[in-house]
Amino acid sequence: MLNEELRTKITELLPAATFEEGGDWLTVNVEPKDWLLLAQPLRNDRSLFFDYLFCLTCVDWKTHLSMVYHLSSTQYRHTIVIKSKLDSSQPGIEAVSHIWRTAEFHEREVYEMFGVNFLNHPDLRLLILPDGWEGRNPMRKDFEDPVNMIRL
Repeated sequence: MLNEELRTKITELLPAATFEEGGDWLTVNVEPKDWLLLAQPLRNDRSLFFDYLFCLTCVDWKTHLSMVYHLSSTQYRHTIVIKSKLDSSQPGIEAVSHIWRTAEFHEREVYEMFGVNFLNHPDLRLLILPDGWEGRNPMRKDFEDPVNMIRL
């Protein structure tokens, strides 16, 4: 499917979605409350079949956080990027680990590094950091490391 066809199909699924111009891949902006409404048909709709979530990450813009999801269809070979803007003070978004299993560990990593709460995640706990680091979120720009004196 070409980007214009993908844009039309996604607009049918979620009329509130907006799109960014430029880039090779279609970039879709969705509200956190709408993410799950779009994620399920992206995976299950036979004309889209985004069966591979190959990247899930977060970006701290100081004023807000952005969740970024990269999805591909191994059958149709099309790729899209989904972005969702989160409130920095209480970032939360629905987990998609029940849709794409690869999301389970990515969501845990974003949880510990950025403090994003993935609602309905089956096992939301620290993945890499040792016990005692809960809530410290070292990838946030407001994180201060007194030992290494890192300030972003």
